[in-house]
Amino acid sequence: MSTSATETAMTSSNLSEKQSRILAYLQKNATEQTYFKSRLIADEVGLSSKEVGTNIKILCQKTTEIQIEKWGYSSGTTWKVTV
Repeated sequence: MSTSATETAMTSSNLSEKQSRILAYLQKNATEQTYFKSRLIADEVGLSSKEVGTNIKILCQKTTEIQIEKWGYSSGTTWKVTV
């Protein structure tokens, strides 16, 4: 997905720094429909998987750019991201 810096800045203005990092990672790495494990996102953005889980739940409510849905839990939480 290609997003201009202006669009990202406008959307991310009401997000915390951690939420912005997670959103940027998801936008960069998600295709039409992609599944992500919290622990793998955490490794990439420098957070704990617990921090990712807490902040991604907030992103589910705050962002309209992508849809995030808790998909499952086996060996950690999996998130379904639809662009």
